[in-house]
Amino acid sequence: MREVHYAPGESPGPKRPEPIADLILVGGGLANGLIAWRLAKARPQLRILVLESGPTLGGNHTWSFHTEDLDEAQRAWIEPLVCHRWPGHEVIFPGRRRRIAGGYRSISSARFHEVLARELGARIVTDVQVAEVEPTGVRLADGTLLRARAVIDGRGARPSPHLTLGFQKFLGQELRTAAPHGLDWPILMDATVAQHGGYRFVYVLPLAPDVLLIEDTCYADGAAIDAAELRQRVGDYARAHEWTVAELLREEQGVLPILLGGDPQAFWREANGVPLAGLSAALFHPTTGYSLPEAVRLADRIAQLPELSAARLFDAIRRHALSRWKAQRFFRVLNRMLFRAAESDQRWRVMHRFYGLPEGLIGRFYAARLNAFDKLRLVTGKPPVPFFRGVRAAFDMRRQSSGAGTIP
Repeated sequence: MREVHYAPGESPGPKRPEPIADLILVGGGLANGLIAWRLAKARPQLRILVLESGPTLGGNHTWSFHTEDLDEAQRAWIEPLVCHRWPGHEVIFPGRRRRIAGGYRSISSARFHEVLARELGARIVTDVQVAEVEPTGVRLADGTLLRARAVIDGRGARPSPHLTLGFQKFLGQELRTAAPHGLDWPILMDATVAQHGGYRFVYVLPLAPDVLLIEDTCYADGAAIDAAELRQRVGDYARAHEWTVAELLREEQGVLPILLGGDPQAFWREANGVPLAGLSAALFHPTTGYSLPEAVRLADRIAQLPELSAARLFDAIRRHALSRWKAQRFFRVLNRMLFRAAESDQRWRVMHRFYGLPEGLIGRFYAARLNAFDKLRLVTGKPPVPFFRGVRAAFDMRRQSSGAGTIP
């Protein structure tokens, strides 16, 4: 095993006792990338190192958010990453088609890498394989040991017996159409498609007059993806709308965790003192799976810390994550009603009812800032699922096969 103490960008020389960086971020995805970028701007004296296993930061993704998910200051500092903007979005259900005003924004992984690579430069190391992470050290696959004052692990969702999950799985294709497609607003949910094994809908972003991102999405009990089948469904959707595909530009797929419950204290004990970020820290919207607003909040929180030691970081991030868990309890109740009270091919009715509610409530739902009246409004009226099954699902405290622990 080799131990390395030289600074990023330097030639190897005599060993020095000090760490090579103040902070090493393992994984160059959304959460860690935003932390690195925010710290580089706010505290340029910090020595930061980002280790990414792939050739670029951000992988192959599209991240979207509603403008009201973030406050004005957050929107300002993240603005250079935004590459697509719309004044609202549209949803389509059997018997309901609705346009909802309010800004909607998207960030591509290509833009993410471009901006961060320009800003961070040699502080990014790509195509590096990490074997082990500790609070103040990272062991690479070749045995090299990198030391730092603190390490943040942000390599994505990790399996845990202490989280009870459903899944939002998707495959999307960015397509150039032979003629202008005619869409001017995103379609966040088109649930008029056939339902298969869960709540299925198609998500469509008009990226240019002749470019669409079409994603076939399903809220399902299992995480397995049949990529060939989903590609077929994307093609079928394009043909049904008479969009002739001239070129496949890009394809992405993923599985987002949807929180039903768990034991957050036990979940954090598994970290063994290693600060976590993003999906690794279970920081995402419990129902929609959107991760960007939570990643922005965490980056802001870390940038405000007076000290970035491993112990201080771990404590601050853990406290932040537990606070978010407590604040989002109601969403986990709704998720259990969606996944456990409705038959899989009838889950769309829950979202159909939701999109009949006032625009302000819908916006606060996406921003995870529901007030007491909003919560009452969501659970009163004609229920979209059988009443008693809904009650049992909402308050079911038993262990579930998809994850152990209590369900607060």
